[in-house]
Amino acid sequence: MKIIHIILSGGVGSRLWPVSRKSMPKQYIPMFGDKSLFQLTAERSKDLVHETIVVGNKDNYLLSQADLMRAGIDAYGEIIEAAPRNTAAAIAFAAMAAEPEDVLLVTPSDHIITNEAAYASAVSEAIELAREGYLVTFGITPTKPETGYGYIEYNGNEVISFREKPNEQTAQSFLDDGHFLWNSGMFCFQAATYLYELAAFEPHILETSLNCYEARRGSFLPETETALIPSKSIDYAVMERSEKIRVVQTHFGWSDLGSFESIWEHWEGQGEIHHFKDNNCVVGSEKHVEFLGVSNIVLVETNDAILVLAKNSSQDVKKIYERLEREKPELVN
Repeated sequence: MKIIHIILSGGVGSRLWPVSRKSMPKQYIPMFGDKSLFQLTAERSKDLVHETIVVGNKDNYLLSQADLMRAGIDAYGEIIEAAPRNTAAAIAFAAMAAEPEDVLLVTPSDHIITNEAAYASAVSEAIELAREGYLVTFGITPTKPETGYGYIEYNGNEVISFREKPNEQTAQSFLDDGHFLWNSGMFCFQAATYLYELAAFEPHILETSLNCYEARRGSFLPETETALIPSKSIDYAVMERSEKIRVVQTHFGWSDLGSFESIWEHWEGQGEIHHFKDNNCVVGSEKHVEFLGVSNIVLVETNDAILVLAKNSSQDVKKIYERLEREKPELVN
């Protein structure tokens, strides 16, 4: 039985436009001490597992390979998707590549985690629960009434319920209650356990994913079979429906760095004051920037675009990305 780190790397980070593009998604940008989030993700787990498998897409797999090399991981598996079909299928591919009893540690490639000893402790606890036949999710102790994350209502390792991204009032009530965790999007389970539960709740996803996986050429999955797979997250497909769910409450620092607000908070927490001026934040610009009469503004500059936004509008950058995808696709590629 092996412990296998499954790195999911199919996203484009649309809420971090214009820094994140289809050709260079946020997980590959060396923004963190000259390392990318992908490289940090690979390094963080490499001494805790026996093997690494990356599930990514055909546009990004060379970027993954380069970061794995930088992370000192020479031997790894790859599953290269023709098109993204969400996490239920992506994780099914990884489970099919493993032996039934292998434990899969599934993580996104674009999260930042601090306190690696606490991370290793949480992973160890999750592996033990996974060996007992549970599907384990990692819950983050909330630090504020965040509206950008889903929540897990819990008691010890027991999951009472999953909750959608709340409004601010509901998020505050979750925080006050003390029995809610942020849903991290990280999981741990045996390959066979996941495939068994997927078969029970979403047999069509399992069947079409298996047909696609069996038709692969080397590491590449075929387009025709890929298009037939329903696009559904692991949360909706399995985690919110299974009776085998457990949660590990984590004690490490965590952010999905999914917005400029979360990058602001990370830099602030790390004391990286050179990004800030007059309670405003500058991302990517090498020019001298002045702010006058404004506060909580983020200015983002790349060689072909400038974005100016209020810090608390960070979640809506995705709407600009989606509009530009239709109107000026060259600005998102």
